[in-house]
Amino acid sequence: MSYNVKKGKQGANGRGDKFRTFEDLEVYQVAREFRKKMYAVTRQLPEFEKFELASQIRRAAISLTNNMAEGHGRYHFADQVRFFLGSRGSPQELIDDLNVCVDENYLEAEKIEALKGEAWRVLGLINGYLRYLRDRKADGGSVVREGRVNSPEDDEALALLDEALSAAGPI
Repeated sequence: MSYNVKKGKQGANGRGDKFRTFEDLEVYQVAREFRKKMYAVTRQLPEFEKFELASQIRRAAISLTNNMAEGHGRYHFADQVRFFLGSRGSPQELIDDLNVCVDENYLEAEKIEALKGEAWRVLGLINGYLRYLRDRKADGGSVVREGRVNSPEDDEALALLDEALSAAGPI
């Protein structure tokens, strides 16, 4: 899967100029919409789940987009990779939470399956963005902002990224 950072399109900053913030990333935009849907799920849970499962879902959903925002805000390749790798676990955690909802008959199975499909899409977009970062690094264009270049931390992050993406398969 390739990744489009939407250069030259209307950005989150309201101008028609180039990609500027994490809000311009397609992966963030899709994850944000998914997060909203997961919050809606928490409002449909039984009262006794409000402080357990609902809280867990909200934390995982927030972690998904928070890691993207924080990773994008980091100056260095290695930091960006680590935060986006961290965000990969959240959609899978949310899928398991959705499985709990199915197992306990909290929501309709069709609705859960649609949400799980959206979670897998988010994971695929995260992997696509990580591939974009890796390819940018390989092309020598990984200096997003001023900072160190080709540090040992970058080499470690690149190895970690290659390992994670090879294990991810075709998602």
